[in-house]
Amino acid sequence: MLISPEYRALNAELHARNPTYGTSGGKWAAKVHRLAKQYEAETVLDYGSGKGTLGMALRQNMVVPAYGFVEYDPAVESKDAPPARADFIVCNDVLEHIEPDCLYAVLDDLHNLTRKAILLIVATVPAAKTLADGRNAHLIVEPGEWWFPKLSARWRVKEFQDRGGHFLCLGEAR
Repeated sequence: MLISPEYRALNAELHARNPTYGTSGGKWAAKVHRLAKQYEAETVLDYGSGKGTLGMALRQNMVVPAYGFVEYDPAVESKDAPPARADFIVCNDVLEHIEPDCLYAVLDDLHNLTRKAILLIVATVPAAKTLADGRNAHLIVEPGEWWFPKLSARWRVKEFQDRGGHFLCLGEAR
């Protein structure tokens, strides 16, 4: 299971209540565009796209991308259909929000969807936002060292940078 119905509802409520929840993707647009070109991606998937700021930034700030861009977020009604495989996947500020019991299923889903490469950006500190049930929005708060073996078991890690409060991991499909 990728997400429980109860947790999907909590995330949908937080998206509705907080206009800044799910809006960090846009700041990665230049890097995503560069990597999509580097990997000659014909398809790019924003996995956990939230309010879609990455897609908006790509459309506003770049020449019209030469690749298909798809958004997936199980807590956003118009984006909740299971996605198809993609050449390049972006998963920004998502994995720390996953229910711990679902983490391996989500990592396996991402692995199975990745044709060429994946960019993972994962927070390693508590969130400023809380869920309606009082829990911190980051359900998994662990350092990069905890994440690295889980990621390197699924992708060939080409880059792993601790950026203080989050890390960036670029992985290639095996």
